[in-house]
Amino acid sequence: MVTVYEKTNGLSRRDLLKRGSIGAMLVISGTAVISPHNAWGLEATALKPETMATLITLAGDIYPHDQLADRFYAIAVKGQDARAGKDAAHKALIEDGIADLNTRAGAGGYSGLGWEDDRVAILRDIETTPFFQAIRGDLVVSLYNQPELWPIFGYEGESYSKGGYIERGFSDIEWL
Repeated sequence: MVTVYEKTNGLSRRDLLKRGSIGAMLVISGTAVISPHNAWGLEATALKPETMATLITLAGDIYPHDQLADRFYAIAVKGQDARAGKDAAHKALIEDGIADLNTRAGAGGYSGLGWEDDRVAILRDIETTPFFQAIRGDLVVSLYNQPELWPIFGYEGESYSKGGYIERGFSDIEWL
């Protein structure tokens, strides 16, 4: 679960340490989304940091993997921020889509819903929208094209540089 705190002008060292010891959460400070507990941060340049934090939660709900840390989802959605910086229509699509998610979720917003099933129910309602399709379509590449993740899923990477699959186990079917 990702918890989002309201934007402030900054955090004191004491606040950062206090929040970092609670568990998996994201802190928004200035233009950055920070995970003090897991020691990573993400600078938002075009989208609001709150939007980026919600996109990280959204990415984990669209492609859920318990063994993946939030930082991999943050890397995957960073491209949305870069694209929003170049394309005003895409920025509006993302910001409006996140605003709609937060409205549908109610008082705490989308990221504030503690139960994954509640968030997934909202996603089912919007799965045909251009916003959802843009995020889902980009995530399938930006998430799974991270070489650091490949060993987690048992993928060894491309085989061409190693001689291809024909010479590396193609005919090793023992179950047939």
